[in-house]
Amino acid sequence: MTQRTSSGGDVNQMHQYQRYTAKKVGMTLTLVLLIITAAVIALNAGSIDLNLYQVILAVMGKGADVADIVIWQIRLPRITAAIIAGAGLSVAGCVMQNNLRNPLASPSTLGISNAAAFGANMAIIVFGAGTIRSTGADAVNIDHPYFVTLSAFAWSMVAAAVILILARIRGFSPEAILLSGVALSSLFSAGTILIQYFAEDVQVAAAVFWTFGDLGRVNWQEVTILTGVVILAIIYFMFRRWDYNALDSGEETAKSLGVQVERVRLGGMLASSLITAVTVSFLGIIGFIGLVAPQIMRRVMGRDHRYLILASALAGSLLLLVSDTLARTMIAPVVLPVGAITSFFGAPLFLYLLARGYKQN
Repeated sequence: MTQRTSSGGDVNQMHQYQRYTAKKVGMTLTLVLLIITAAVIALNAGSIDLNLYQVILAVMGKGADVADIVIWQIRLPRITAAIIAGAGLSVAGCVMQNNLRNPLASPSTLGISNAAAFGANMAIIVFGAGTIRSTGADAVNIDHPYFVTLSAFAWSMVAAAVILILARIRGFSPEAILLSGVALSSLFSAGTILIQYFAEDVQVAAAVFWTFGDLGRVNWQEVTILTGVVILAIIYFMFRRWDYNALDSGEETAKSLGVQVERVRLGGMLASSLITAVTVSFLGIIGFIGLVAPQIMRRVMGRDHRYLILASALAGSLLLLVSDTLARTMIAPVVLPVGAITSFFGAPLFLYLLARGYKQN
């Protein structure tokens, strides 16, 4: 009798686990389908009117010259950058929230985006890594993208290191982390202002335009670099998914399970900062994607990082792609900065979380 009960319980638990897994996989596939749909809509959206047949021919390389240029040189790089950058910023925010045990952590709220922007501005204006132009969408032409990325990464790591040190001193309290992020954002914003203050008028205008966050200036080479960084980071995060699940139960519990907490935390912050640095150096500041997408997915998918990491990446891709499409079409032919659109998503959620209160993970 006991064996039957035990056997029946095992079967029931197996069925529950299968339903649990099927739900997570189903949500993930739904996000993939939504991204594909949004990408098709984005390919057809723009000031130049192309029908679906012309778009398909252009994607296949058999379209008219104008259609080929519009699709392959303007829209496809932009759409691909939105998908990759959205995934990278979102998964970076997901890991930061776990590592720092703070639901409000993200590259933008912790000041890491502003630190990366400061480093990129310094490389472009002070060290001459970019050719400054006065007009056009390509107001800043990056002559040495690797140097700009290295500078952005170095300063973003300075911000990440300060946050880790302060958080450790204060026992990783959410208040200390949030306040340190606010302070660092102000500090690096002030540094950027000082750099721009001593620059020429054209340089200031170009730097301000660059900082807005814009996907229109990206090229295929930059998309390739960004894709490589984001894919490698996501692979690393997935490799650490069990460690992140253990950290959700608390630092002491994770240590008792054999997790090297400090190493996991340092690796997560390094990878997240690298994603942020590369994204900011190529696209400018795109705020709140790293806050909004992980928070939505955590409520939909739960805290299991086996599924949450990938789901957060897909949700970030969808949010940034939809935001960029809105930026291009809301008052076409004028293209709005995508960073302003994403802030409309993030700021209300940020205020909601503050008003509702938050708990340590």
